[in-house]
Amino acid sequence: MSTATAIGPENDAATGRSAMRKATWHLIPLIGIGYGVAYMDRVNISFASLQMNRDLHFSATVYGLGASLFFLSYAMCEIPSNLLLYRIGARRWLARIMLTWGLLAMAMMFVRTPFQFYAMRFLLGMAEAGFFPGTLYYLTLWFPANLRARSISRFYVALPLSSVVMGAIAGSLFKLDGRFGLAGWQWLFVVEGLPAILLSVVFLKYLPDGPAKARWLSQDERGWMEGRLAAEAAGGVSTNAAAAILDLRVWLFGLTNLLMLAVNYAYAFFAPAMIQRLTGLDVGRVGFIVSIIGVMGGAAMIVNAWHSERYRESYLHIIVPAVFESACLVVIAMSSNPWIALPLLALMFFAHNAIQGPLLALPSRFLKGRSAAAGLATINMIGIIGGVLGPAATGWSRDRTGGYVEAIYGLSLTMLAAAAIVGVLYFNSRKRSLRSVEGVFDVSL
Repeated sequence: MSTATAIGPENDAATGRSAMRKATWHLIPLIGIGYGVAYMDRVNISFASLQMNRDLHFSATVYGLGASLFFLSYAMCEIPSNLLLYRIGARRWLARIMLTWGLLAMAMMFVRTPFQFYAMRFLLGMAEAGFFPGTLYYLTLWFPANLRARSISRFYVALPLSSVVMGAIAGSLFKLDGRFGLAGWQWLFVVEGLPAILLSVVFLKYLPDGPAKARWLSQDERGWMEGRLAAEAAGGVSTNAAAAILDLRVWLFGLTNLLMLAVNYAYAFFAPAMIQRLTGLDVGRVGFIVSIIGVMGGAAMIVNAWHSERYRESYLHIIVPAVFESACLVVIAMSSNPWIALPLLALMFFAHNAIQGPLLALPSRFLKGRSAAAGLATINMIGIIGGVLGPAATGWSRDRTGGYVEAIYGLSLTMLAAAAIVGVLYFNSRKRSLRSVEGVFDVSL
C-alpha cells in the first residue's frame, strides 16, 4: 500500500501538488523553448522579407505564397508524424524533428529564386510537422484535464515571446550585412536556425517519454500521476484513432483553429511590413515595437488561461476575446493614424493570444490515449491550413490593392466566424454534458 493511500486524502493532495510542480519545472521550460525556436524559424522570414524581397525581387504575392507553403506540407504530415511519436516515443521523435528543421532553417540562406523559396518552405514544413500537436499530446501524459489549459499556456507563451526575441535581434543581425559575403537576411536564417540543432541534443538527453521514465518523480508521485490520468482516460472516447479523426467535435475545433491561425499568421508574416508602412521606421525600431507587442501577448495568454481554470470555464474565455479582436481589426482598417493603429494592433495581438490556452485545452477533455494523438493531430492539420490561407490572401490583396485595408477587414470577419463556431461548441457541450469530471483534490501550483 502506498504512503498516500495509507495516510489519506490530505497526503494524496500534497503528493499531487508535488508531482505537478516537478512536472512543470522539468518539462514546461524545455518544451516552451523548443516551441519558441520552432515558431521563430517558421516566421522569421517576416523580418528577412524587409531586405530579402528587395534583394531577390520577390513580390508580396510570391512572398505570401512561399510563407504559406510551409503550412501545406506541415498539414500533410501532421497525423503520420503524431502517430509515429506515439509509437517511437516523444524524446526521440521530437529530437529528430528539431534536428531536421534546424538544418533546413539555416539552409534558407541559399534561396535565390521563387521556386527555391517555395521548395525550401515546403521542406521546412515537412520537417517540423508534428512538433506542436506532439507536444500537446505529450502534456496529456503528465497533466490532468483541470490543469491542462494552464500547462499549455505556460509553454505556448513561447509563441508571443519568440516575437520579442526576433524583434530584439533582427536589427543587430541586419547590421552584419556584407560580413563574410552574406546579406543581413542570410545572417538571420543562419543564427536563428542553429538553436534548433542544439536543442535536439538536449531533448534527446533530458526529455522523458512519460512519468514512468521520469527519475525526478518519487514512487508515490508517479503512482498518483498515473492513477489520476488513468481515471480520466476511462471517461474519454475510444482509443481508436479512426474514431477520433471522424469525431465531429474534432473537425469543429479544427475549423476554429483554421480561422484563428489564418489571422495569426497573416499578422506574423506581415506585421513588420505593416508597422514599417505606418511609421516609416527602420528595422531595429520596428523590431522593438514587435517585441513590446509580443510581451503583451505573452501576459494575456498566461492571465486568461489562469482565469479560465480558476472559474472552470473555457468557451467564453475564447468567444469574448475573439469578438474584441474582430472589433480592433475593423478600427485598424479604418485608420491610417499610427497613434491609433499601433495601440489597437497591440490590443488585437493581446486578445488573440488570450484565446490560445483555453482553446487548446478543450479537445483533450474528450480525447484520450491513441485517440488523443490522432485527434489533436487532426485538429492541428485542419488548423494549420489557416497558415496557408491567411498569408497568401494577405499578400495577394496587398499586390492587388496596394495596401492592407481589404485584408484586415477580411481578418475581422474571420475572427467573428471563429467565435460563432466556438459558440456552437459551447451550446453543444452543455446539451451533451461533455465537460470532464473535475478532480476531487486541488493540486494548483
